Amino acid sequence: MDIVNNLVPLLTLIVLEIILGIDNIIFISILADKLPAGQQDRLRYWGIGLAMFMRLGLLALISWIMRLDQTLFTVAGVDFSGKGLILIAGGLFLIYKSTKEIYHKAELNDDANAPGAVKATFGQLLTQVLILDLVFSIDSIITAVGMVDELWVMYTAVVVTVLIMLIASKPISSFISKHPSFKILALCFLLMIGMSLVAEGLHFEIPKGYIYFSMAFAFLVDVIQMKTVPARPAGK
Repeated sequence: MDIVNNLVPLLTLIVLEIILGIDNIIFISILADKLPAGQQDRLRYWGIGLAMFMRLGLLALISWIMRLDQTLFTVAGVDFSGKGLILIAGGLFLIYKSTKEIYHKAELNDDANAPGAVKATFGQLLTQVLILDLVFSIDSIITAVGMVDELWVMYTAVVVTVLIMLIASKPISSFISKHPSFKILALCFLLMIGMSLVAEGLHFEIPKGYIYFSMAFAFLVDVIQMKTVPARPAGK
């Protein structure tokens, strides 16, 4: 009976985790595109797998995680908590990375040999993935605690979500890689997510429904454009 009573919260939490996980997949996919083809799957699987262990580990420290929501200090009437500082730092990092990638793709034509082009190793890219994993994991766990009381429901939701993300990561990554316009759109999505993280850290709540609706609408417009505008011949 306990399982039946927790089925709806479990399914709701899985859907929420998947929605939050899309941002992570997009970020990992864009970074993986910088690596040789043989290492791209490895970065995706390591990044998503480590995200799962990070979330499971943080769930074991749930009492400490919940204390991150408590006010540490106040500046100009704005309360800053541990969670808020992490969200602000993660949001600024995401804004920086997205802006930098947009510049390289728009101004340098994404040429790996161009002056100033981004060159990174597997370890450097994995470190960047883990930074965002930490930010999204803490935000996700605090959200989960507000929705359900049973710890096993949270563990189950995390494991199921990660399995779905592992299956979906390669198709999403391949799609983004094959369509440059969608790559820029994905970077703009990440830029918007970064801004929303900073805003949330400053207690300016932007309803996530608005964010994801605008992302879905922009994606739909890009799909329609791709289907209606004929491809430009090579060399023109």
